[in-house]
Amino acid sequence: MTGYRQVLAVPGMASLLGVSLLARVAISADVMALTMYVVLGLQMNYAAAGGVAAALTAGTALGGPLLGRVIDARGLRTVLLATVAVQIVFWLSVPVMPYGVLLGAAFVAGLLMVPAASVTRQAIAAMTTEGQRRAAFALESVQGELSYMVGPAVVILFAAKMSPEVVAWGVGAAITLGGVGIAWLKPPLRAANEVESGAAVRPSRREWLGARMIAVLTMLFGTTMLLSGVDLAIVATLEEAGQVSWAALVMTVFGAASVAGGLVYGALPRSLPTWLLLGLLALVTVPAGFAHDWPWLCVAVVGVGLLTAPTLSTVADAVSRLAPAGVRGEAAGLQSSAASAGFALGSPVIGVAIDASMPGGGFAAAGLAGLAAALVGSLLSRSVSPRRTGTPSERDLEPFEHMVNKGS
Repeated sequence: MTGYRQVLAVPGMASLLGVSLLARVAISADVMALTMYVVLGLQMNYAAAGGVAAALTAGTALGGPLLGRVIDARGLRTVLLATVAVQIVFWLSVPVMPYGVLLGAAFVAGLLMVPAASVTRQAIAAMTTEGQRRAAFALESVQGELSYMVGPAVVILFAAKMSPEVVAWGVGAAITLGGVGIAWLKPPLRAANEVESGAAVRPSRREWLGARMIAVLTMLFGTTMLLSGVDLAIVATLEEAGQVSWAALVMTVFGAASVAGGLVYGALPRSLPTWLLLGLLALVTVPAGFAHDWPWLCVAVVGVGLLTAPTLSTVADAVSRLAPAGVRGEAAGLQSSAASAGFALGSPVIGVAIDASMPGGGFAAAGLAGLAAALVGSLLSRSVSPRRTGTPSERDLEPFEHMVNKGS
């Protein structure tokens, strides 16, 4: 645990993680809040609610790189205050918007969502040393797991006791507070030596968006597609067994295992290649399809959970290393977009597999998707020679690239 103490002792790190957690919990609950509003407030069906959720998710996926690019060019506070203003207007207006207007407004709100996760990752890369970074990104991945465990559950709990309009306002207020808090803290997005050496100069995409970065983003897409499919397969399995009421317990076990896995991985003396972690995650996902009731599902998802946060943390670490300082915001935005795209595509694809076979087939399909992404990532990593010429920022990454090549 020494590594975690060192990370939390970095000036401003503990407060950043705390404020960022508030924003991320609220952002993870936004889809559920809009779903509850459409179903309970507008008295429409779940297909209509899914349309709003899809619009918000699509906007978030497209907006990540755009906001990151603006952060690189204009600075952090400009983007945070602008996105906070948009969120205030959107969430206050939710109860008075007809469905058609809500559909378009949700897309805009997603496009200009407060970039809490990507900013946190950028700040971690800037505020920590090489030796601290793995533990720091492990904490960030645990933060993400906690937000997805807490956010939607809190919305469901309050939706049963309050009006959906009040719940929507509460989610908007929490997003606003988190965004304002990060703006007030104004964490550094570039290390002092990067600023002094002029590393903030923006290189062309050709210099950094190469095979290795594409490999990492592909593996992230496969990871979130797998996780989205696992969530759906759990519900489908329990529904077939007549045990849907136990879904919350299975999801809690899944999330707790992921938190534990992330903390253990961050304390290890060395990191593992992303393709290896994703491949192992995929392999332990497939056998979960043999579980047919909630006790066995709880056992099955432990293995999946233990590898989830470590896989996500290695992706964040790799992106921070491969992206030069001048484009770190855009790279973090691409990371968020790849994750959102995987989550969005995972449910329908795995849903087709479940409909065509059985609930257990959903776990197999999710595992195969992850395995395919791991294979593609490994092949792309091998396709680039570790010895090459390039800009100083590119040459600084050669030791990392050699490590990845050796591990692959």
